[in-house]
Order: sequence, then structure tokens, then C-alpha cells
Amino acid sequence: MQAAGKLMKVFVTRRIPPEGTKILSAAAECELSLWDTDEPVPRAELLKGVQGAHGLLCLLSDKVDAEVLDAAGPNLKVISTLSVGFDHLALDEIKKRGIRVGYTPDVLTDATAELTVALLLATARRLPEGVEEVKNGGWSSWTPLWLCGYGLSGSTVGIIGLGRIGMAIAQRLMPFGVKRLLYSGRTAKAHAAEVNGEFVPLDTLVSESDFIVVSCSLTPETQGLCDKAFFSKMKNTAIFINSSRGAVVNQEDLYEALSSGQIAAAGLDVTTPEPLPTNHPLLTLKNCVVLPHIGSATYSTRGVMSDLAARNLLGGLRGTEMPSELTF
Repeated sequence: MQAAGKLMKVFVTRRIPPEGTKILSAAAECELSLWDTDEPVPRAELLKGVQGAHGLLCLLSDKVDAEVLDAAGPNLKVISTLSVGFDHLALDEIKKRGIRVGYTPDVLTDATAELTVALLLATARRLPEGVEEVKNGGWSSWTPLWLCGYGLSGSTVGIIGLGRIGMAIAQRLMPFGVKRLLYSGRTAKAHAAEVNGEFVPLDTLVSESDFIVVSCSLTPETQGLCDKAFFSKMKNTAIFINSSRGAVVNQEDLYEALSSGQIAAAGLDVTTPEPLPTNHPLLTLKNCVVLPHIGSATYSTRGVMSDLAARNLLGGLRGTEMPSELTF
């Protein structure tokens, strides 16, 4: 019993890829407690599971607020999230208590950028509609304008947030023959020169772009950024893509813009809430492609995320360097 008391309790809120589990299981000082399903941990079980924990490994779906931190108690040294986003963490409370935070940036940049380009192409070229027409017998003789969409060649692309992922998206889009790349954000970025990016005010980006890609983080400034006023400034032929966070978009205003023909189409990998209810109005629209938040969903990326999250957790428990610590 005494020996067990010396172990540090780690609560993992979900079944994670084996790369991370192996690392934690092999760590002699850890007593591993796992919510062993693929479903999110219910709130009551989360509050129970964190009791006395020294370390918490969580996912985006786990809201870690003062209530969770109180339930954990004074032992909690480190929170490691299996994500690049951290808007599910109450950072002010966490900082107040001197708890370290690890996250998983960089490792999912390529996968998310690839998925964003795939979503843009699928939306612009109406791929889901095409697949549906083949299946339901709508494919008859060739018609000049049937299922016509929009191409990237000669177009203007606007990226809101030219950070790591925004830049990776831009690098992948340029070979398609994009004519201009506009970007907006808090400051101009030196690395934008690599893609001939023009730093412009948001209004300019919205009104001049043929494709708008949202790739910013969720902050009080970006919450609900894409609203009625935003969509009303877009071209009627423009395509809107969001692979950042659902709350950046006002979905009622987006529905209105899509159904009225104010904008041509939208592709979303993120929504509010997640999962999006199957009776949501956006899902009734042919010109809206919605994916189930699969930006980083490649086997290799998820494995590397799991490995990094585990190593972040151990660094925090041991009081040593964490491979990817959030400074806040």
C-alpha cells in the first residue's frame, strides 16, 4: 500500500492511440487510470476520475474548468491535451494554480492542411453532390453546365490567420495556379513572402477573395467573426471554408447566406456543437459540405499526437522539460 502511495496518479479521459498508452504504461512512477472507451467521458465520471490526480491527459471535448480543477485537488501538476487547440481549458484558473499545460502543435499541421485543401476542392467542385447523382440515377446525358463549380486557377484566395496551418494550406494551394494570396490577422508575417502573401484588412480579404479559408485560433476577437455582415461582403461566387473552430462562425448567418445565394458554397470541418445534430438546417443544403472534425485524422498523425501528449504529461509530472509546453 505504501509503495502505491508513492505512485503519481494519471487520469486519461479517453482511449488514445497506443503510442501514448505504451509510454505511460512503461513509466514506473505512474498509476494509470483510463476512461477506457472511444466515447467522451461523462462530466460526473470526469469529476470522479480526476480526484487526487497528479496528471490529466484530456481531449478537446473535455471542458477543464474550475470545477474540474477543484475536484482534482492540490496534487494536480500537469494537464496534457491531445490537441493543438486549448479553448476547452480555463487557462486563467490553471495559471492561478501553477499547473503546467502541454499541447500538440506542429505535428498535425500537414494533415490538417491536406484535409483543408481536400475540403476546399470537394466543396468548390461539388464532389459530394456528384457522388450522390451517380448513386441516385441523376447522371444522364452530358449537359454543359451540370454540376459546374469553381476552379482555383487564376483565383484570389484569402486566408484568415496565416499561422503554421494557414501557411501550410497556402503552400499547398499555390501550385493550383492561384493568382493572388491575401491574408489577414493581427500582424503581417515575414514568412508570407514565400507564398507572395499580401497582408490586407479583413474587409478587403472578404470582398476580393474567390475562396476564403478560416485558419485562425478561437479567441474573444474571432468568436462569431464570420457573421451576417461578413458574408454580405463576400462575392456571390465565393466559397467559404472553415477548418479552425466552429465558434468562429455564426451558423445561422451562414445558413442564410448559403440558402439565399449570397455566397456560392461552404465547407466545414468544424461546427457548433460537435457533433452537429442530424436535423441541423445546414445539412439540408446541397451547397454545404460538412465533415466530422477530421483535420488531423491520419493514422500517423494521431499516433504522433498521442506520443507527444504522453511525453508532455511525463515532463510535467517529473518537473522536467516538456516537449511542447504552452506558455501563457
